[in-house]
Amino acid sequence: MARKNKILVPEARQGLDQLKAKVAGTADPEQAKYEIAQEVGVPLKEGYNGKLTSEQAGKVGGRLGGNMVKELVRMAQENLNKNQ
Repeated sequence: MARKNKILVPEARQGLDQLKAKVAGTADPEQAKYEIAQEVGVPLKEGYNGKLTSEQAGKVGGRLGGNMVKELVRMAQENLNKNQ
């Protein structure tokens, strides 16, 4: 599946993929969105998902992205506390 989003530091892609897999509780970052979709009850499948509503798509993307941000903040706070 082609990636449409562009990150500012391309070298960080692998780390972001690992974080995505970690917050979704899966080993494969490509399967993370399907894992989250199953948790929130959204019928996401591989391939075309044009019948999903914006609300359903937002539940998956919001949950995954939100959990990634929470984990990044937690890691930063931990790092700050360690350096003090």
